[in-house]
Amino acid sequence: MIDLDACVEGVLGADRTWLGRAVTLVESTKPDDRTSATELLQRLLPHTGGARRVGITGVPGVGKSTFIDALGTYLTSQDHRVAVLAVDPSSTVSGGSILGDKTRMPNLAIDDAAYIRPSPSSGSLGGVTRTTRETMTVVEAAGFDVVLVETVGVGQSETAVADMVDFFLVMMLPGAGDELQGIKKGVLELADALVVNKADGGNEIAAQRAVRDYRAALAMTAPANPSWVPPVLAVSAIEGTGLDHVWDQIQAYYQALSDSGELAGLRSDQQVRWMWAMVEDRLRDRLQASPEVVELSDLIEQQVAGGQLAPAAAADQILAAFDA
Repeated sequence: MIDLDACVEGVLGADRTWLGRAVTLVESTKPDDRTSATELLQRLLPHTGGARRVGITGVPGVGKSTFIDALGTYLTSQDHRVAVLAVDPSSTVSGGSILGDKTRMPNLAIDDAAYIRPSPSSGSLGGVTRTTRETMTVVEAAGFDVVLVETVGVGQSETAVADMVDFFLVMMLPGAGDELQGIKKGVLELADALVVNKADGGNEIAAQRAVRDYRAALAMTAPANPSWVPPVLAVSAIEGTGLDHVWDQIQAYYQALSDSGELAGLRSDQQVRWMWAMVEDRLRDRLQASPEVVELSDLIEQQVAGGQLAPAAAADQILAAFDA
């Protein structure tokens, strides 16, 4: 059993050992740990809310980790403390995850002003873990004033990460002409900025062309916030160019939404939506752990698989067993 008093004191003091223990606690699925985690989060809550919360997504290969490493290093050089919550896709076969983000972010990994927490997605939609929001609470309480959430970026619902950050950054590659055909309109509508990466090594002209094409595409979508027109920027994470412009735009976004009062409303709405998401999550856990459901599930699954029982009727039987 964890010493909650020592844990709270350790997190507030930015002790990395206690920080790691606290995050491990909120990620645990054990019933006793969940009870302790709930109390821990409640006690840390008054010390949160002051960080810039930025979600970063993009297709695999766009250079998210390299970009985060470069942006995070730039921010720590500006006296910010940066926490990176990097989510690795879990294998659908073994359930395992590589968790190699620290090797992909070599500069931040040795930066005393940075903290990288890799976590497996464990099949969660949106490319975020079930406890990413709780982990954000912990690192904010530890004094990290910028939280970067790197998502898997494999085409799952991006709404999940957009619902837990203030600023949603979508990364793109040069050569937008063909790629525009494959962009999901929903992703563009969620984006607070588009960043064209790899504007280097002879790709500069293609990157600028992509910037123009993406701006044209954004002009045909409704912005996520009335007070903000999403910019499109070209950067080179390898060369470190354009990172200051990205941060300037993030700061301008916060200023605009703070002035309009939208930021406070955005965070309040997120808290309520997350509450209901947690209710659904925990109801699912209770359902799957129910002895009555466990006893019935094998037979029901066989009947559904064999075409003897309609899925809707099977669902009603499972819920009836749970309610019994």
